[in-house]
Amino acid sequence: MAHFPKPFFKKARKLWYVEINRKQINLGPDRDQAFRKYHEIMSQPRLVTSSKSLVYLVDVYLDWVQKNRAADTYEWYRYRLQRFIDKYPTMNVDELRPYHVEQWVDAYDIAVTTRRNYFRSIKTCLRWAQKQGYINSNPIASMEIPGAEAKDVYVSPTEFDNLLDFVPDLAFRDLLTVTYHTGCRPQESLAVRDEHVDLENSRWVFPQKEAKGKKAPRIVYLDRTALQITQRLLSKCNGATLFRNSFGRSWTTDAVNCSFDRIRTRMGKAILKSQDIEPSNFDVTEKIKSLNPTKLIKGVQVSKTASELRCEAKTKLIRKLASNVAPRYCLYSLRHSWATNSLRRGVDPLTVAILMGHKDPSTLARVYQHLAHSPEHMLEQAMKATRR
Repeated sequence: MAHFPKPFFKKARKLWYVEINRKQINLGPDRDQAFRKYHEIMSQPRLVTSSKSLVYLVDVYLDWVQKNRAADTYEWYRYRLQRFIDKYPTMNVDELRPYHVEQWVDAYDIAVTTRRNYFRSIKTCLRWAQKQGYINSNPIASMEIPGAEAKDVYVSPTEFDNLLDFVPDLAFRDLLTVTYHTGCRPQESLAVRDEHVDLENSRWVFPQKEAKGKKAPRIVYLDRTALQITQRLLSKCNGATLFRNSFGRSWTTDAVNCSFDRIRTRMGKAILKSQDIEPSNFDVTEKIKSLNPTKLIKGVQVSKTASELRCEAKTKLIRKLASNVAPRYCLYSLRHSWATNSLRRGVDPLTVAILMGHKDPSTLARVYQHLAHSPEHMLEQAMKATRR
């Protein structure tokens, strides 16, 4: 009896696949679309997945990333590359041209830095494929990647105190405070567990295999404030991560970003109120027209009520206005602010680079060159240079 391959779901990849001729074909994350694509493939019995197809190369690259890089790095590439092969599911590498990548990125209304990251994801994938010998030449090797948007988000101590006023969640306050007081990477604060804590020396120690780059252990030193928070959380972690949300779950990147978005909305509302702008007076008629009139409940499309549409439209308008008047914070902006504060307080750049975990001290000069535009800081350093 003939054997017909059936689609299967990979939980780790969050994707549906079907195996044909010992090659796994990516069918995408949506079940219904995956089965439609599966039936299209099965209706073409002569179709063979080429080792030079974009889908195949993306799959082998993601398999490599999953085995050799951090989970967040894998998810970063998986999300972007999945969108790319959704755009070109049947294209082979020798058909790919830079304009295909341009058209893919242009289809999204995204920020400058996000746009750059989309370009980076596919270019890195093909560069890796060429180095590994999967392809002889990279058709987009000469493609230029747009520059990133400058992020000179410096949070002064006074501004940080003001930020905390809009953070009612004590668990999130702990995470922000420790990041601001240590300059640790988000991937470190989100992953630290009791086994990493060295209270005697006031530090966290990540072994080489868990450190960024996996080339040397990573040590995060704690000041008095960070040490006190670490001690308090250590008594409750029971082998889990130190920093957890109010539900007792480990913080994820998405959860952190959502929390920052809520902070931005709260700050924006406060600013709008100070400007006598009342959200209840917004006309949501035009906004409602742009909304999806239905919602999915247990797999069934159901029409939204008029009140649901008005509420959704008002919420989106408030968030948009708030984002225009309030700053967008992130854990990395707090890390960068720690470095800026340290340099301004006279800590030498080499020590700051070591404390931040930079393997190349010159990174500090590139990332924090905005200090050169601070006349107060540069004048103070000039005075120190000539002081006897």
